[in-house]
Amino acid sequence: MVCQYLLGAILASVLGLVLLYKKIQKQTVFSSKKIQKETFSMSSDNGLPRDSEIGRSADIIIVGAGVAGSALAYTLGKDGRQVKVIERDLTEPDRIVGELLQPGGYLKLMELGLEDCVNEIDAQRVFGYALFKDGKSTKLSYPLQHFESDVAGRSFHNGRFIQRMREKASTLPNVKLEQGTVTSLITEKGTVKWVQYKTKNGQQLIAKAPLTIVCDGCFSNLRRSLCNPKVDIPSCFVAMVLENCKLPYANHGHVILADPSPILFYPISSTEVRCLVDVPGQNVPSVSNGEMSHFLKTEVAPQIPPELYNAFISAIDKRNIRTMPNRSMPAAPYPTPGALLMGDAFNMRHPLTGGGMTVALSDIVVLRDLLRPLRDLNDASALCKYLESFYTLRKPTASTINTLAGALYKVFSGSSDPARREMRKACFDYLSLGGVFSNGPIALLSGMNPRPLNLILHFFAVAIYGVGRLLLPFPSFKRLLLGARLISGASSIIFPILKAEGVRQVFFPVTIPAYYRVPPVHL
Repeated sequence: MVCQYLLGAILASVLGLVLLYKKIQKQTVFSSKKIQKETFSMSSDNGLPRDSEIGRSADIIIVGAGVAGSALAYTLGKDGRQVKVIERDLTEPDRIVGELLQPGGYLKLMELGLEDCVNEIDAQRVFGYALFKDGKSTKLSYPLQHFESDVAGRSFHNGRFIQRMREKASTLPNVKLEQGTVTSLITEKGTVKWVQYKTKNGQQLIAKAPLTIVCDGCFSNLRRSLCNPKVDIPSCFVAMVLENCKLPYANHGHVILADPSPILFYPISSTEVRCLVDVPGQNVPSVSNGEMSHFLKTEVAPQIPPELYNAFISAIDKRNIRTMPNRSMPAAPYPTPGALLMGDAFNMRHPLTGGGMTVALSDIVVLRDLLRPLRDLNDASALCKYLESFYTLRKPTASTINTLAGALYKVFSGSSDPARREMRKACFDYLSLGGVFSNGPIALLSGMNPRPLNLILHFFAVAIYGVGRLLLPFPSFKRLLLGARLISGASSIIFPILKAEGVRQVFFPVTIPAYYRVPPVHL
């Protein structure tokens, strides 16, 4: 009898579990369908698109309308693509970097048909740099002799420049700019198919395109799914605007080799000069409690050229001081079907050399030329494989500018190491020689001749020049040892940067299969 009751209890338990499982499964399927319906079949009752409206809204979606996003939108739109741009804030940005466009970047701007975007914003022509150290100075001019008279660097308010490019992109009927915050990239079987974003009114919308290009800047919240971001913050900029003062060298950027790190001055309008004081590390004196003002007056002001001293003190007293961390990040993409990274979301370098916009515009030229032969972008897998060549073709130019920025920052910064101090002196004196000794490095800096091999040659020429100075007039064991440390220090500066950029991609791109990739016939 007991066995019968026990058997019945077991059977009842099993049957109950089966029924419970079926019920849970049914609810899960129902919930899944409900979520799917809410996500992809939104009704017009809440102002969101119906199922039929969540289709291909564009050929290309661009996330972000900064320098890279706006220039890219105009470029692709001019080629006949239907482009949808989603930007978090379409009002004029107010940034303290992205204000100096090197001549190499201006040449790319001309190539893209955007050179008129530096007009009507009080942009200033820049013809080179002035370098200051220990009371001495030297002028380094861009090698512009063989270019049109209009070719030079440009400095301006970053926000004005961006607004001009947004306005120009908006003149194309096939380019649509919309204000909204992209919250996620939605994938299907590993392919990015949709972009989910929130409008300024708080609506959650979805847009679809065969290709999404993410250009949402240095604070990108989307890059983690598309690359391996190794962001380094070596220093911070403290920024001020000096008013109604004249630079020692008109129409030149000014670099003061101060301690502990460089100070920059350059014009951003006919009446304003931007000052950027580099502070090593991530901790800067507080602006709110007056520590920053005290630091600038006591530590920085004594190192400022006399012509700028009064304007510098006046700018401090106005308390309009801003700070910003300087980021660097090598490009380490995950090739992802349906998506691509560009701009500061993809690759950053120390802003000391002002190379960021040149790299972004150069990348746009490379991508434009790759996409031009393609009529159809819908085969995401084939397109992704083809666009792997973008990462290889961009490398020599981008990595030269990136490496130079990182290396120069370390050379120009003060140090307690005697070998590093000798390297800094050697660099200043080498550039002061003029001729080929200054033209080569300044051509690299300006983005007009971004060749990796030239960078290596000039960098180690500076180191060897420094060693030669140490051994004259008579070498000694101590000086020989210091010379060896100088060469070792130079190697420890540049080789880790090149390693992060990828030696093979930088110096031997032709050995990489993607270099020769041709457009798929069916695209």
